[in-house]
Amino acid sequence: MASTVTFAFAAASAAARPLHVLRSEELAAFLAGPGAAWAGWLTATEFEAGLGDVRLLPAADGGVAGAVVGFGTAQARRRMRFGLAKAPAALPAGDWVLAGKLDRAERTEAALGWLLAGYRFDRYRPGRKPASLPRLQCPEGLDAARIIAMAEGEALTRDLINTPAEDMGPAELEAAFLALAEGFGAETEVVRGDDLLTRNFPMVHAVGRASTRAPRMMDMRWGAKGPKLTLVGKGVCFDTGGLNLKPSSGMNLMKKDMGGAATVMGLARMIMSLNIGVQLRVLVPAVENAVSGNALKPKDILTSRKGLTVEVNDTDAEGRLVLADALAYACEAKPDVLISMATLTGAARVAVGPDLAPYYTDDAGMAAALEVGAKEGFDPVWRMPFHDAYESVIEPGIADLDNAPGFGFAGSITAALFLRRFVEGPRYMHFDIYGHTPTDQPARPKGAVGQGARALLASLPEMMKI
Repeated sequence: MASTVTFAFAAASAAARPLHVLRSEELAAFLAGPGAAWAGWLTATEFEAGLGDVRLLPAADGGVAGAVVGFGTAQARRRMRFGLAKAPAALPAGDWVLAGKLDRAERTEAALGWLLAGYRFDRYRPGRKPASLPRLQCPEGLDAARIIAMAEGEALTRDLINTPAEDMGPAELEAAFLALAEGFGAETEVVRGDDLLTRNFPMVHAVGRASTRAPRMMDMRWGAKGPKLTLVGKGVCFDTGGLNLKPSSGMNLMKKDMGGAATVMGLARMIMSLNIGVQLRVLVPAVENAVSGNALKPKDILTSRKGLTVEVNDTDAEGRLVLADALAYACEAKPDVLISMATLTGAARVAVGPDLAPYYTDDAGMAAALEVGAKEGFDPVWRMPFHDAYESVIEPGIADLDNAPGFGFAGSITAALFLRRFVEGPRYMHFDIYGHTPTDQPARPKGAVGQGARALLASLPEMMKI
């Protein structure tokens, strides 16, 4: 299932061809100076240094002497991340080196975007010949291992989400989880099927019991020193909506409903490969929300692991149920920081669209660290409120909590408030992500995408005080 691309930078070599990066305002000076030999060619081909626009530079012998790529205007760069990642698709194979006046952040974005642009998901096209991709020398002064780790973690996330549910059910997600753990010497435990009841994961069992593919709770532990960080990811491998069945249009993207699990696994891979000094734990409740005679029913009342009762007013609001048991379980080990990630609500997409990862926390220090990390990781996030005034909305009266209040507003906020009821002790942050890019974007082809993981990776030193 692994990506067919090996993420690596080219070795430093004088034979690497230069890729001249030009801001719009730098073009005239380039044409009058070092690029004078190609001024006629670039003018004739209407090169204006627009962001991501590429022209090959001919050599005297008819070969390729190098290339130019536009870096555009400051406004264009604000409106498009990874604009330079358009370049690899327009360049011939071989080794390339960036040339231009780029600061450290710009060089990092260019290098990371170059690697991410090389991602391919070819599992279902086995006869397709892999493309010969151009390779970039890691720009001077950057941590190549860290950039590669981010690309590899992102590729894992994309592979998991892109794989259809037929081949990525709870058992297959478990196999990927165990393979990740084995690769880094992590310890694991998995509780499956009816054992979830005896081990007190009642809501995970209730959501997953209708499927022929048994639900499970997956647990990974890595690292013996440092502060304790626990990641919890929603692993709903497919969501029909249960008895509150989704229409076909609502089901089309539901293979991505395990995007929270995929994202925390990608982040865990980054953390472990970089040997970051934390005691890491990853919890993934993996289920398929299906329909059968024993399916969870509207108005059923569940007793959670924490003891709180939950009235099920919509079987399509199942993600918060499985996360609730996992969050309560996580808190029993007293982590210092607890982070949950889930493709939880359509309301979050209405609020911020597909490109932003909305998050919730009551901890100002965590939020400040994450905002810095989001810039460093080129991974935009947006803080949402745990608005206490809406607490009464999630209290149905007949039980402690309502999994789908008929409030009609603030669906992402009320879902986050529901989850917060199951957290006691640690500093907590929750992400309501989308996990999907609806159109091709630089370094992010249409399909699966990680959100929030790079921002978290960059923020961990400050957030965890390591």
